[in-house]
Amino acid sequence: MQSLHVNGYDMPYLDVGEDRAGPPLVCVHGSLSDFRIWGCVLGPLTQRHRLICISLRHFFPARWDGVGDTYSIAQHVDDVIAFIEKLDLGPVDLMGHSRGGHICFRVAQLRPDLLRRLILAEPGGELDASLDPDYAGGPSPLLARFTASAEKIRGGDVDGGLAVFVDTLEGPGTWPRLPTMVKQNLRDNAFTLIGQVRDNRPPFSKADAESIRMPTLFILGARTKGLLPEVLHALAAHVPYSKTAIIPNTTHPMFEQAPQKYSEVVLDFLAG
Repeated sequence: MQSLHVNGYDMPYLDVGEDRAGPPLVCVHGSLSDFRIWGCVLGPLTQRHRLICISLRHFFPARWDGVGDTYSIAQHVDDVIAFIEKLDLGPVDLMGHSRGGHICFRVAQLRPDLLRRLILAEPGGELDASLDPDYAGGPSPLLARFTASAEKIRGGDVDGGLAVFVDTLEGPGTWPRLPTMVKQNLRDNAFTLIGQVRDNRPPFSKADAESIRMPTLFILGARTKGLLPEVLHALAAHVPYSKTAIIPNTTHPMFEQAPQKYSEVVLDFLAG
């Protein structure tokens, strides 16, 4: 593990694989995870690319108590931009999953000069009225469930709160079936959910999607349900140079469930 000091914070990261012909692939994790989440695809992806996997501010190996206002989408976007600038390797390829996909989308909007290609695996967020004809404003039902999860965690019932979070995304009864190591990784980052429900992240708009000008790959788990596929399809329909890949028989953590297929899709896109 290494770190770069950006915006007053030592950002931890893993730097794996050797430099190849192309730029490095910078990987941004989603909610309640950290740089370890990419472990299952490190082997196949580093056969052809150097991977730089970061842990965002307040995530493992940091230990945060959920207090303060230094956790936000805006802060994490600024941190990723500063991190890429400080790498000083020229334009990089950028990949994000879930909330990390939202962060990568905003980085691409703000600093397209830093990126060559963009990969968004089920980016998290909401749609505004320009992309969702049923948009009514206010928090989404998903945010309400995550807020209930965060309140349990804040009150000391960490496993209870994580069960609400996981079962919301993957269906009732998922939490007890998770492997011990996966549960521990979630526990290591549980208090970041307290910050996340205060994110106040702006919804995606049609203009946002149309502003992404670099080649972009959207990746969807074929069995993912709810808001995430709706967001992905709406964005993909309006990002000018985009394509969508669907990973069969997978849900939101598609690269953990089908690492070889996920890696093949990513490598094909980066080679194009």
